[in-house]
Amino acid sequence: MSDMISRWLGWFSVRFTLAALVVLWTLPTFGLFISSLRDKDSLATTGWWTALSTREENDRARTGGAEDQVQAGDQYVIQGNVFEDTGKSARISAFGDGFLGGELTDHKVGDVVELEDGTTFTLDKEGNYEYTSSTPFEIDRGERFFYRAEFDPRFTLDNYREVLDDADMGDAFINSLTVTIPSTIFPVAIAAFAAYAFSWMNFPGRKAIFIIVVGLLVVPLQMSLIPLLRIYNDLGLVGTYPGIWLAHTGFGLPLAIFLLRNYIGTMPREIIESAKIDGASHFSIFIRLIVPLSVPALASFAIFQFLWVWNDMLVALVFLGKHPDKTVLTVALRELSGSRGDNWEIMTSAAFVSIAMPLVVFFALQRYFVRGLMAGSVKG
Repeated sequence: MSDMISRWLGWFSVRFTLAALVVLWTLPTFGLFISSLRDKDSLATTGWWTALSTREENDRARTGGAEDQVQAGDQYVIQGNVFEDTGKSARISAFGDGFLGGELTDHKVGDVVELEDGTTFTLDKEGNYEYTSSTPFEIDRGERFFYRAEFDPRFTLDNYREVLDDADMGDAFINSLTVTIPSTIFPVAIAAFAAYAFSWMNFPGRKAIFIIVVGLLVVPLQMSLIPLLRIYNDLGLVGTYPGIWLAHTGFGLPLAIFLLRNYIGTMPREIIESAKIDGASHFSIFIRLIVPLSVPALASFAIFQFLWVWNDMLVALVFLGKHPDKTVLTVALRELSGSRGDNWEIMTSAAFVSIAMPLVVFFALQRYFVRGLMAGSVKG
């Protein structure tokens, strides 16, 4: 009985811990997505976790002046709506203070407030007010009062429309795809050929060259930016897509070769030898056997490379510069944070636009991800 309880506690603790980690890991992304769908006023006053609850806001307004009054029978009336100029859609729950005296919550909607000068004031839940007097009003400026409004939960796609249209994030998104897709395909393709050669082909200096490739993993890419930029200037590659494709390919190759070589090198030797006996060339073996069997490792590195290139800003700034027609998402986000950093609704929408594609790529290839990470960890 005690063994059963221990196993059950172990099972529960493991799954509870995993569930907690998943929630903690996805909570910021979920919060970012909810924030990107909220309007500016809601985002500025309440947190995203209150998105489904009614929001209360205290505000002030003024009645119209003497020029706005109309005569209705023996009464002079000033009418209006507190939301007319704000464009807000809300319900009034209470009003008061200001020329009405007392506290903001002294009067409920529909109450008729009788003032000492014989005038009356009332406000309904839609924000329509009526200020009446038996004598003509002689006020040049409207009287100020306060009210409490309730806003229902509201979600909108206007933030995304503004980001994609006005902030030019749509063009930056296309530019990022133009940079990232070739910069992912090229190193994966080249590294797969190199990994096969290091694993199954005999040539002079094979081990030494592989050691050099592994050593390049610890070399910071920042060390090569200035020498590479000088070469690019001589070749006219600065500010071009081929230039940044070559740069990302070179920076990604060491890790790609290391990962793929570990995976391809663990494949059964009998398969390779049988193919050779049947007369298959190295190219045929690579295309027909190695590539189909290496899909998990290829997909795993493709995820790493795609995420790294997509989120890169340093290499894009160095080799593409600030050409408006070639601005990538990371650079556009930096410029957006400088010019519109106070507009949180815009920043959250732009941030979610930038992470949408990596999420799609990860979930599309995640079934290969774990198998690719384990590539070469077990021999045989």
